[in-house]
Amino acid sequence: MINQDSIVALATPSGAGAIAIIRISGADAIAIGNSVFKSIKNKDLTKQKTHTLHLGHIVDGSKTLDEVLVSVFKGPNSYTGENTIEISCHGSTYIQQQIIQLLLRNGCRMADAGEFTLRAFLNGKLDLSQAEAVADLISSDNEASHQIAMQQMRGGFSNEIAKLREELLNFASLIELELDFAEEDVEFADRTQFHELLNRIEFVLKRLIDSFAVGNVIKNGIPVAIVGEPNVGKSTLLNALLNEERAIVSDIAGTTRDTIEDELVIGGIGFRFIDTAGIRDTKDVVESIGIKKTFEKIDQAQVVIYLFDGLKFQTASSEFVNEIEQIKNKYPLKPLLIVVNKKDILSAEEVANITNQLENLNAKLLLISAKEKIGVEDLKNELLSFVNTGALRNNETIVTNTRHYDSLLKALDEIQKVKFGLESGLSSDLMALDIREALYQFGLITGQVSNDELLGNIFANFCIGK
Repeated sequence: MINQDSIVALATPSGAGAIAIIRISGADAIAIGNSVFKSIKNKDLTKQKTHTLHLGHIVDGSKTLDEVLVSVFKGPNSYTGENTIEISCHGSTYIQQQIIQLLLRNGCRMADAGEFTLRAFLNGKLDLSQAEAVADLISSDNEASHQIAMQQMRGGFSNEIAKLREELLNFASLIELELDFAEEDVEFADRTQFHELLNRIEFVLKRLIDSFAVGNVIKNGIPVAIVGEPNVGKSTLLNALLNEERAIVSDIAGTTRDTIEDELVIGGIGFRFIDTAGIRDTKDVVESIGIKKTFEKIDQAQVVIYLFDGLKFQTASSEFVNEIEQIKNKYPLKPLLIVVNKKDILSAEEVANITNQLENLNAKLLLISAKEKIGVEDLKNELLSFVNTGALRNNETIVTNTRHYDSLLKALDEIQKVKFGLESGLSSDLMALDIREALYQFGLITGQVSNDELLGNIFANFCIGK
């Protein structure tokens, strides 16, 4: 049920700024806004056209709080589908609080997290997957995640699901009709066409399910662990990748005792770099804890960079090889990049020796100089190659939401049951049950099937004011 009361919240980030926007939505939003607004041209907001701007002052009795610009959006032609007012005021936190408190005294209540978007969904302005995309769009911090969120918010994903659901619903209706005439043994649904539809739905569902692996990576960023013995240049490499001094760098072995995480966007894809404390044997208790954390971070990482000092390789090659083999044996499925540092001071003979000894380890080998930033771009390109950006480039629908992924898996399971039933000559009434369940799972994605608990879980993750 849609609440008819008027809600208010700050729509811009909290804190001081040049301007702030305070949003009101509800049946009485324009009337409430008008009661505290004094136009410089004596305009009555309730009599103004939708999508218009008005300059004036917010007043509390005889006290003027601020000079503001008020935007009027009349329902249903607004974000929420209700009457909406947006007050653009100066960004002082004092002014923001004074205006919000004034509106609360005049009939508004504070909006819950995601309540504006919830009202947009309940009023049919957005379906559920589009509403969820709003939150993803707000939190997107790189080009790829932004692109996916925008496509979903425009309805790319829900349109694809809705089309499949509609076709399946048509056949379901015919199957149900057959049940009404069960005694007459008639078939209204063309079984050949139905089989083709099931194949097509199965193909689309599998493609969408497969896209989740890429989508999840793009949405959350790819964790990359930088591993190696202390003082080989891991922190220097991290700084070179980030183009800034973020990690502590010194000549003292074991300077990086903890893990440092930072994010870098390469080719529109987010990478989370985790600089670890190394994996050498040590009697230092603090450093031992760091080594334990290193293995924990490798567990969490999708890509591992093993970095070592090219000069030290000449005297300790067997130790480096053993460590690399240790990582490969422990994590055989994780992509491993062997990165040799200090290329700038290595002779051609030393480079050849390193290459010869490591070429049989079945891992990509790169020579760089973290300090001089030689080979850093090659490393970035190599990292980017681990991400399948083909679907992104082709503007295909990519699934990033765990809830959608779960419903797609369940829908696929039901479709495969229907397909098996059709091929094995199962009775229409039993097939109808599986079809209904598949339709239910499709409906869960777009919100054609929803409940208060589901909506509460989804919109609880939104920020206040959206």
